[in-house]
Amino acid sequence: MNHTGFWSHPLVETAGYFSVVTLCLIVSMVLFEIVTKYKNWEEIRKGNLSVAMATGGKIFGVANIFRYSIEQHNSLPQMIGWGLFGFTVLVFAYLLFEFLTPKFKVDEEIQADNRSVGFISLCISVGLSFVIGASIS
Repeated sequence: MNHTGFWSHPLVETAGYFSVVTLCLIVSMVLFEIVTKYKNWEEIRKGNLSVAMATGGKIFGVANIFRYSIEQHNSLPQMIGWGLFGFTVLVFAYLLFEFLTPKFKVDEEIQADNRSVGFISLCISVGLSFVIGASIS
């Protein structure tokens, strides 16, 4: 029996990529929870739209980076490695956003439901995910 055919079947590959990326997305959301000063899911439960926008942007950004990684790599370890590298760059960009806004604290503004800051955070995550993804080789 040829097992190579089974593992290279498009449905099996898709299920594998989906499973691995979902796991990586969960891990990345846990790491973002550690990086931010507020509890993302608690704030979202309370109806904080700014936190929802910022978190949604991070989810989109991470998923988009993995999309590029899947497109560029044929092996699962390479796809995971480049995807995690891209995620690390996205975390760095988030910290840079905080550093480049010395007049206010991004985390505090988002927690206070400042929707302008939440929206810019979303745009930064989404926008940079395209740049990071396109640079994955």
